Amino acid sequence: MNLTLWVLQILLAIHTGIGALWKFSHSPAETMPSLVLIEPSIWIALAVVEILCALALVIPAMTKRYTQFVPIAAGIIGLEMLTFCLLHFFSGDNSMQPIIYWLVTAAICAFIVYGRMVRRP
Repeated sequence: MNLTLWVLQILLAIHTGIGALWKFSHSPAETMPSLVLIEPSIWIALAVVEILCALALVIPAMTKRYTQFVPIAAGIIGLEMLTFCLLHFFSGDNSMQPIIYWLVTAAICAFIVYGRMVRRP
């Protein structure tokens, strides 16, 4: 279980880091038309938060400290994905592909939170 969680944490950190870099170079409307409601300053703030969360997912592997930040970071990323789902849903866009993508990512985040807080391998 511990190995599975570490693999998922590393993959989620890479995914989140790439998403943060994407946010620095693309607007919400360029990313997904349904995210047009997000202000550019909030979009950049999300990128900064994503970088911090990506670091919080992998730093405990290098230092054996700060493990309490792993479930917090995964929870923040999961909440962001659920927020994107809601924005997409309320925008009136009927495509399900982005919602499925964000829900799968949120489920991985939930698994990491569960594994690190409840199971504590």
